[in-house]
Amino acid sequence: MTADPKPVLHICQTCASGGEALHEMLAQMADPDQVSVQGVRCLAACAQGCTATLSMPGKWSWLLGRLTPDLASDLLVYAQAYGRSASGTVMPSKRPESLREIILGRFPAQSSV
Repeated sequence: MTADPKPVLHICQTCASGGEALHEMLAQMADPDQVSVQGVRCLAACAQGCTATLSMPGKWSWLLGRLTPDLASDLLVYAQAYGRSASGTVMPSKRPESLREIILGRFPAQSSV
């Protein structure tokens, strides 16, 4: 039996502005049945502070920036809203206030061609 897909937060652990600390906080706080937290080595957006991606099969994927460890709980709220969204779009008014300006880019869902 295959587990239901869940949102995946990839956190840049090499970001000098708190990437490792953010990853550790999210890994400790996240319910693994709701959100998968995975560390990666460099998302190549260094000028944007600590960065992360949010993705899930069949949904838009997002590049997030200007993150800090104190945003960990809000990121988990956002990831859960993303998981409930049909397309992966969570309008700024539906995200925690602290995350209204974190979107750096989005990528279309992969098609199974």
